[in-house]
Amino acid sequence: MAGKFEISKSKNGKFLFNLKAGNGQVILTSQMYESKSDATQGIASCKSNATVDERFERADATSGQPYFNLKAANGKVIGRSEMYASASARDNGIASVKANAPDAPTKDLTEA
Repeated sequence: MAGKFEISKSKNGKFLFNLKAGNGQVILTSQMYESKSDATQGIASCKSNATVDERFERADATSGQPYFNLKAANGKVIGRSEMYASASARDNGIASVKANAPDAPTKDLTEA
């Protein structure tokens, strides 16, 4: 089963997307967007930047847990990962984004 993007609407009326792996686990969460079209543009940016290793910022939280950000060419964060237990788990998360994002379909959860 392949990965997919899901667009949803938050309680405050803003939009966001999650990239889910084939097993349904969220591997990347976007920022909040004012409009659905902005979220859709964020997904397009995610797809095009996910294949460029230099766009992944590998970092550690103040708690020491590894995570990553996917950035656009302009340096703006497109999405952030969950916190991982180890650097190798984080690297597996990055590999999953690289494998799933470029061809992932989008499911709009706001149209229910």
